[in-house]
Amino acid sequence: MNDNIFRILAVVIFIVGAVISGYHRRKADRETGEQASLKEEGWLIFISLRLFGLFGWLAVFAFMLNPGWMAWSRIHLPEWARWLGVVMGILADLMGYWVFSNLGTNVTPTVVTRTKAHLVASGPYRWVRHPLYVMGLIGFIGFALLAENWFIALTAVLVFVVLIVRTRKEEAKLIEKFGNEYREYMKTTGRFLPKIG
Repeated sequence: MNDNIFRILAVVIFIVGAVISGYHRRKADRETGEQASLKEEGWLIFISLRLFGLFGWLAVFAFMLNPGWMAWSRIHLPEWARWLGVVMGILADLMGYWVFSNLGTNVTPTVVTRTKAHLVASGPYRWVRHPLYVMGLIGFIGFALLAENWFIALTAVLVFVVLIVRTRKEEAKLIEKFGNEYREYMKTTGRFLPKIG
């Protein structure tokens, strides 16, 4: 099938996700009047997360503008796999809306919690402590499938590995903020997948 339909769908999925994320992030900054410090992450996590993310987004943009620019990392997949990527992208946008709606003004771009943050245990947070990271992985793998691109998939995996490392710091900050309430919450939820049993 022609790349144009997948390019158009990628653009739509990207715009919807960017609007959802941008709206909620700006709203949280505006309503709290806080800009979260990025220094708490540590330079290694800070640089590697943004660098891998930048490479991933540049690859996605290159595909959306001209798939030929990413031909060097193209893998030929069956058409159903590309449509699976579209479904994953739509699912990521829906999850994004659900996550951000429940997170409210607590959303930050870093491991630091906001001054007036409250523990969110509703919506997807009822089962998983970091659904925003899961949503991002699903979205990026979706882009990789619809673009038939191993490089986008690789950057998605690298970003997720860095986020796994970062969650240790993030959860330490959350324990510092919420104490035993967060420790109890950890007992009933999985980090990235729901706990079984």
